[in-house]
Amino acid sequence: MQDREPPRRGVFITLEGGEGAGKSTQAARLAATLRARTGRPVTVTREPGGSPRAEEIRAALLAGAAKPYGPFAEALLFSAARLDHLDRLIRPALARGEGVICDRFIDSTRAYQGAAGGLDPAVVAALERVVVGRTRPDLTLILDLAPEAGLARAAARGEAAGQGADRFEAEALGFHARLRGAFLEIAMAEPGRCAVIDASAGPDAVAAAILAQVEARLPALVRGEGSHG
Repeated sequence: MQDREPPRRGVFITLEGGEGAGKSTQAARLAATLRARTGRPVTVTREPGGSPRAEEIRAALLAGAAKPYGPFAEALLFSAARLDHLDRLIRPALARGEGVICDRFIDSTRAYQGAAGGLDPAVVAALERVVVGRTRPDLTLILDLAPEAGLARAAARGEAAGQGADRFEAEALGFHARLRGAFLEIAMAEPGRCAVIDASAGPDAVAAAILAQVEARLPALVRGEGSHG
């Protein structure tokens, strides 16, 4: 698996956090800023999803099709979607020297199926090794928000779209509190990769905080210099 990975020249940024933290909005804003500053292609994608097959799996997961089978079955489906996403979109874009910004990636599996869902961390790590290989994010922005606030945002978004809560939004508050703790623990364990962003502020303030982290940690990217590692 890992030996098939193409040479990597682009930059890979992921956004993580609980429900309603604003990851999709901020991924799009960051991509627009980077495109304007550098003139280089930046792809915005998401997990689960990002490729046709992965989007099909996403629909099943968010509808709760795997929930009766437990967190391991869910983690396997997320991994299947991730494998296709990596092979069809993320790795080819990075090999072309493009930027990739992904709304959720490996840390969501660690938090949702692992810490909050109760799946053995060793199993989660084994799935990562097999599926992800060396394709790790250069920077992960963890949007931190109190779960009560995030769920209220998600509910309002769903009402505006005429949709009810999805499989994960419908979990009890305790599940979402464990999620928040898990993401913060990941950030503490990997400070070189992760930056915590206060997502309780308005979208402009959050976007500014994100850009400040990108400028500090990936200055060559922001200046549009050359290619990455």
